[in-house]
Amino acid sequence: MLHRIYKWCIEAAGKPYADWVLGAVAFAESSFFPVPPDIMLIPMALSRPDRCWRYAGISTLGSVAGGVLGYLIGALLYDSVGQWIVRVWHYGDKIETVRQGFAEYGNWIILIKGFTPIPYKLVTITAGFAGYNFLAFVALSLLTRGARFFFEAFLLKQYGPSAREIIEKRLGFWVSLAALALVGGIVAAVYLL
Repeated sequence: MLHRIYKWCIEAAGKPYADWVLGAVAFAESSFFPVPPDIMLIPMALSRPDRCWRYAGISTLGSVAGGVLGYLIGALLYDSVGQWIVRVWHYGDKIETVRQGFAEYGNWIILIKGFTPIPYKLVTITAGFAGYNFLAFVALSLLTRGARFFFEAFLLKQYGPSAREIIEKRLGFWVSLAALALVGGIVAAVYLL
């Protein structure tokens, strides 16, 4: 199954809808969806190294646009949709602490968590709920999400052919490692914050 998904992502890079799918995944991840765009960005950039910067840009813009939706959910719909999403992630009892943290360390929270495997949707919804400055939120999101995706694109551009061979040889290991990082980010968000 992993090989089929990987192969689909590799083949999708050559399709006319590739940019839209990547943008949609990046958008959804920042507001409500649990799967990060890296899952598509990496195989697509390995398949089309000539487009890795483009894919990083799409991931960044999609992620920030989704972050704006997450911010609006937190600011305008927290009592309904926002609380439901926060409960799904078992984050409800810590939301007040995080809201206070935004008042004091908002810039750092966005910068650090936007680059880590901690689900970004928690940052976006909480920023809206906390009333964090919207323009600062967008600017910092562009900076941190862009840094993450363009760093990945740089690595893939630099080491693409050898990275592709290593990934394809031990796909199960790398997917397990990525899943472990994602679960670790969720656990860190739920229990350590």
